[in-house]
Amino acid sequence: MIEVVLDSSAILARLHGEPGGDRVRSVLPSAAMSAVNFAEVITKLLDEGLSPADAEHTTEQLRCRIFEADEHRSALAALLHEKTKRTGVSLGDRYCLQLAMELGVPLLTADRRWASLGLDVQVELIR
Repeated sequence: MIEVVLDSSAILARLHGEPGGDRVRSVLPSAAMSAVNFAEVITKLLDEGLSPADAEHTTEQLRCRIFEADEHRSALAALLHEKTKRTGVSLGDRYCLQLAMELGVPLLTADRRWASLGLDVQVELIR
């Protein structure tokens, strides 16, 4: 059962041993993530110098459920643009927000801006 959605900043905090990473580790078995945010994590790992094989191996160890970015979810994430365009929320961020709204579960992030978006989603800061 999915109890929480993770954004890329939360996953990266876990992978890098940053503050809040332990909180993320504790919820991984019941966590979900958008495929778009999953791609963001892999991209960041590659930018940090990991080989494609190492980045893939690292993310496979997370064991959280990845939800695909299908047509319906993509449209809903795009529709969030109107409500978030003045806040600096990216397309990847909107996929994460949309998934948490769809599943009706809290979202874990390190991004403090999300706590004041005024959307119908519970945002929990990991630090």
